[in-house]
Amino acid sequence: MILTVTPNPAIDLTYTVLALLLGDTQRVDAARSRAGGKGVNVARVAHQLGNPVLVMAPVGGHNGIEFVRELESSGLPHDLVTVSGATRRSVALVETETGRTSVLNERGVALRTTDWTTLIDRIRRRIDDATCLVGSGSLPPEAYDGFYADLVNIGRAAGIPVLIDASGAALLAAARAGADVLKPNRRELADATGLSSPVDGASSLLDAGARLVIVSLGEDGMFAMTAAHREPLFARLPAPLTGNPTGAGDAAVAAAAVCYSNGVTDRSVLLRRATAWSAAAVRSPVAGEVAGNLAELEATVPLGTATESR
Repeated sequence: MILTVTPNPAIDLTYTVLALLLGDTQRVDAARSRAGGKGVNVARVAHQLGNPVLVMAPVGGHNGIEFVRELESSGLPHDLVTVSGATRRSVALVETETGRTSVLNERGVALRTTDWTTLIDRIRRRIDDATCLVGSGSLPPEAYDGFYADLVNIGRAAGIPVLIDASGAALLAAARAGADVLKPNRRELADATGLSSPVDGASSLLDAGARLVIVSLGEDGMFAMTAAHREPLFARLPAPLTGNPTGAGDAAVAAAAVCYSNGVTDRSVLLRRATAWSAAAVRSPVAGEVAGNLAELEATVPLGTATESR
């Protein structure tokens, strides 16, 4: 199974409007509400496509109760740690007329030291059944930067690949721990490394110890670099898509996790599939789902070097 860990989960609310009128009042249909957070979205996509998954996260308060109920109704296998702090909310405002999506993410609340210890212990108890470990999303306030590095060490001890989608000091710590895959976006990479060039930033993560780095570039697609192949390999759809991009990066991580769980580590296959699944997520109205014929979409994704892609 693919074990996903989401240290800062959320109840995701998605509102759809024709166009957002700032400073004005608009009537909208009821929001679509579901358990979310990046790791949960990764699990949803993998589960939708028939892969066994397990969602792990700390949850609490009224929102935590709603979180548990929604996972149960969705049929997503889960093992959650109950904490005293309330689970946060995230609001996505999708404009159908403009194709824009605005997201309001609550920062979440700090976990106690005992909460972190319980979560780590629970992960260790479930790791023997996992084929791949994914750590994904922001850390709650006052979290220690080494959490994702701890996940890498746990996965390494169990002999399974570890994929991390993080930012800041936590991303750098995961790189130094030797993560099999890191998947930052362009902004997260620049913030973490201080380097404006995404290629230079990815190279610095490889220098630190990461084995494969996949960088999301928004409408410009994504690229992959490995320690053995430092020339970046780029992928981009022939035409840009409009829709809800909030779960696109999570779908890319899901694609990589499914590949690694099945022993597929070739970066060309990983990159093409991650790009296709990311695009299929944009076509879906809510994060954590993919829409369309994935095999057909994957076949349309060209690969090339940086020079060829300019």
